[in-house]
This record gives sequence, C-alpha cells and structure tokens, in this order.
Amino acid sequence: MKNISRRNLLQTLAGTGLSYSLLSTTGCAVTKKDAASCRSDDDWCNADRIRAQVAPLQFRDKTFDVRAFGAKADGTTDSGVAINSAIRACNESGGGRVLVPAGHYLTGPIHLLSNVNLHLEKGAKLSFSRDPARYLPAVFTRWEGMEMMGYSPLIYAYQQENIALTGAGVLDGGGNDSSWWPWKGEKNDRHWDLVPGQDQAPARKKLFDQAEQGLPPRERVYADKSYLRPSFVQPYECKNVLIEGVTIINSPFWLVHPVLCENVRIEGISCKSHGPNNDGCDPESCKNVVIENCYFDTGDDCIALKSGRNEDGRRVNVPCENVVIANCQMRDGHGGLVIGSEISGGARNIYLEKCEMSSKNLEKAIRIKTNARRGGLIENIRIRDIKIGDVQNAVVINFYYEEGDIGEHDPIVRDIEIRNLTCSRAERAFFIRGFERAKISDLRVVDSVFHAVAKPNVIEHLQTSTAENVRINGSLFKF
Repeated sequence: MKNISRRNLLQTLAGTGLSYSLLSTTGCAVTKKDAASCRSDDDWCNADRIRAQVAPLQFRDKTFDVRAFGAKADGTTDSGVAINSAIRACNESGGGRVLVPAGHYLTGPIHLLSNVNLHLEKGAKLSFSRDPARYLPAVFTRWEGMEMMGYSPLIYAYQQENIALTGAGVLDGGGNDSSWWPWKGEKNDRHWDLVPGQDQAPARKKLFDQAEQGLPPRERVYADKSYLRPSFVQPYECKNVLIEGVTIINSPFWLVHPVLCENVRIEGISCKSHGPNNDGCDPESCKNVVIENCYFDTGDDCIALKSGRNEDGRRVNVPCENVVIANCQMRDGHGGLVIGSEISGGARNIYLEKCEMSSKNLEKAIRIKTNARRGGLIENIRIRDIKIGDVQNAVVINFYYEEGDIGEHDPIVRDIEIRNLTCSRAERAFFIRGFERAKISDLRVVDSVFHAVAKPNVIEHLQTSTAENVRINGSLFKF
C-alpha cells in the first residue's frame, strides 16, 4: 500500500462504494463535509477545502490502444493521426483510457476530448514534430497573457470536461538550440542559434498593439511564419483536468499552461526543460488548482500564476484563485513560486507549503512581479514550511518589473503571510519595491531564518507589515 498514490487510493476506495476522506499534505484527513464547514478565516482549512473541490477523476473502464488505430512504436512513423483517432473513438463511445504502450512514437499536435484519459505507460515516449506547419490550422489560445489565434499547443483541449494526461511516460517537445527556441531571438544569455528572418519580436509587438487597441481576439491571427512559439500542454476553458506522473522535456515555450480552467489537479509530474520562456507550470485565470509532488528544473519560472496582460487581462478580468501548491521541488529557474507578471486579472487565495527550492541558478524563491501597466489585485497569499538552499533573492515583491512606473493601473498587493521559511544562502533575504502612492501592505513574516545573506535588503514603500522571530545572519530582523 505504501507505493500507491493518494489519487489512486481515493479512486480505489471510491470504486468499493466505501466513504473516504481527502488526505491533505498537512497530515490530517478532511472529508468534503468537513472542508465545506471551514471558517472563512481559517487559512489552511480553506486550502483543504480547495483540495476537496478538486476531486479525483473517474473514467470508464475501457481501453483504446493507439496501436489498434495504426500507431507504431518504431521512432520513425508519424503516429499523430492514429493517436487522435483513438481519442475521438474513446470520446464518441462515452470515454475511457487511450493507452500509449511502451515504445517511441512520433506525433504532431494532440487534441484531447471530454472523458478521455491519455495514458503513457512506463517506457512510452511521445516525440512531437518540429515542423511548425503541423500545428496548423490556428486555434484559439493565449500567448503571454493575450488571446489570439495561433499555433496549436502540442497537447491542446478547448472547452472539454473530464480530461487527463497520465502515466510514467515522457513527452518530448522537440525544442532545442536549433528548433523552436531560436524564435526567441537575441538575448544576453542566449544559448540557441539565430535563424535569419525567424524572430518573434515583430509579431509579439504587433500582438501587444492589437490587444491594447481592443481588436477582437479571433481577428488576431498569428500562425504561419509569426514565430510565436506554442505552449506544450494547454487545456483552454476546460473543467476537471488531471495531469499526473508524466515527464515533460524540451518544450517550445511554457510547459503546462491551463487557461480559464476550473478544478485542475497537477500531481507528480517532472518538468525538465531549459529553453527560453520554459516556465514549468503556469495556471492562468484558473479556479481551484492543486499542484502537488512535482519536480521543476526549468529555463524560466518553475510555477507562475497568471491572469492576463494589461488591457487584454482587464478585458477578460478573471483572476487566478484558489490554488494549493505542496511538496514540490524547484531547482533551476527564474523563480520558484511566482505571481505575475501577466497578472492584470489578479490573484487571490494562494497556498504554498512544504516545498524545497535550491539551485545556484534559481534567481528568486518567492516572487511577485507586476508594474503600473499590469496592475492587478494580489491578496490572501499563505506560505509555510519552505526550505530554500541556494538562491539569489529569497522574497521578492517588485512593482517595477520590466516597464516600471509607467502606466495608470497601480497594483494592489496585500495580506501575505510567510511562516517557517528557512534559507541557507542568498544574496538578499528581501527585495521589496512598491510605489509611494500604492504601498505594499500587510506582509507578515513569522519564525523564519535566513543564513549566509551577502547583501542588504531592499525595502521600499511597505506599510502595516511585521516580522516576528525573523533572523538574518543570526540577527533579529524587523521591517
């Protein structure tokens, strides 16, 4: 029994008809009834209520083997048509499991449909085509916080319910120094090749301008030769989503990017990809999200919570809310847990606990990034039991990200509590910069220790905040 996952245990109990509890990472059992009775001011009971809301998915006990539809595990045959045919057949019959057995399969984009669990056995590998034409026709997507018609994500679902991507297999997006990544263009720390004429900058600027001007999203077409790289896994406006167990490597862009989804569970996945903008997991404008027992070693933020960019984010106006993150490991990346920068719709009710973050290449451990164009209301953030090894900056709240104090949408950041955080080595413990006219408020840091801190804190425009039993290099610290 000790090797069975929490989700599989719950499914097993549910299948017997017995009553069962939802087990939280706090070590207590919380039934749906108990979770529903949580007081609104009981922070971590509210986290368990979110866990209870994101219930285990159930799928019909019927398997559709992709080999029966023509897929070949020979590493050379394109099996994309076969895999999508199996998904359609599974959906049309009422749902079940689409099985990818052990072996190496080549594919183009995969589009998930309702009531389908795409399951990769241990030893299975899906390698995705590097030919951009395979990801056409364009689909409705969101790119850097702006809605548009663009290349299909490698695994995509639009307005579906009860979908899953599970198993112990590997998903290889084909991104590398000569494929997909060169579209990023020039950058100071570039490790990818440059290809003349293949640069996202012109299309990116045009998309920004169209979004600010209010052009309807479906009239913003950025597909063939736009060079805006697709996300790897993107469920869009979906309900009841499970992503579990898989390893994701070599992503063109963001790895796991649920948008406008409700009830999302991401459990036990490994994200290992060091390309440009290779964020690990970016729930955007999602409600009720649980991310547990995952591993991140990425070229950008490990986990970034988002809700749209500038005017486009305010037009949609849906926050990222009710998010629980627990027992995850963060290694390389720009940030461990990040809120922003595409955060114009706001973020609230965020719970982070029992995570470990450590790498000399991890720039920030806990980071909120926004500016006067992004804006956003960010509130009710609860963080506890965090272990940080090596990091450049431990706690960062910055209103001057990229564009700085240019704009008319001051951020509101308030009600953040950090408890029992330990940091072994950092350049800075705190880097906090609000605006004088829009101060950061109600930051509470309790029972936390920062060792081997090399530089003084930067703290600007912080109010009604407290540090209780906080030590930096052995000395008691107060805001």
